[in-house]
Amino acid sequence: MSAVDVSPSAGRAPRSLSYPMFAVVVLTYLVLIQGGGLLLQKLTGTDDFLSTRSVFFAMIIPLGVALAFTYGVAAYLGWLRPVLREDHPTRPWVRVVPIVFLLAIAFGIDYSALAEKGWVYIVVLLLATQLVGWGEEGMFRGIGVTVLRRHGLTEGRVALWSSLIFGAVHLSNVVGHGLSALPQAIMVSLAGYFFYLIRRATRGNAANSIIHGLFDFTLLSGSAILVDQPSYAGTLLPILVYPVLALILFVKRHDIEPA
Repeated sequence: MSAVDVSPSAGRAPRSLSYPMFAVVVLTYLVLIQGGGLLLQKLTGTDDFLSTRSVFFAMIIPLGVALAFTYGVAAYLGWLRPVLREDHPTRPWVRVVPIVFLLAIAFGIDYSALAEKGWVYIVVLLLATQLVGWGEEGMFRGIGVTVLRRHGLTEGRVALWSSLIFGAVHLSNVVGHGLSALPQAIMVSLAGYFFYLIRRATRGNAANSIIHGLFDFTLLSGSAILVDQPSYAGTLLPILVYPVLALILFVKRHDIEPA
């Protein structure tokens, strides 16, 4: 995809972004999240997501700063349009990807157990996970995909490399989670490909951002927050998203691009 295919977002010619500079942007984004989160945890003594206060200081503040940085970079480059809009459609069947995610979200949350945390906590956690979704999708499916396209990669390579980069940066979670961050990074790479397809199937970066945030909300509510609650079978649904979609996409992998 040539540079002329990426439209300016503010009535001027868009700036270019080299691979090394993109790496700097991504590293800055990670420092804002990981460094800011660790600093706030140290200052406030919060090291979990079990209270409204901990979610606010350890998630909302650093994630909010990182989100502002992401779209500030996009605006500076003149890339808001290609970051937010998608001009590469897919075949209609690919809409099954967001549908599977939405079903897993709808039935994967233990609503009765979550309600015991109180509505203020639920709202704050929803906001925090939406900051995750909009920030990561803006950085990796927005800026990342645009960078790769502007450097002339085929769409298959755009999908591959944007997903691998997305997974690789999650290795930074080794700071707080040790070697368990390695399998997480592998799963995140696969999730990155799913979110890339949602972006293309919905012709923009909004649906994948919202679904990403809701999916993280579902995972947190099932694996971290409700850990002391009686087991709820629905918490397995988000985990099943990966093998189900992987199987579907393996069978249909040659039928993604429009005829």
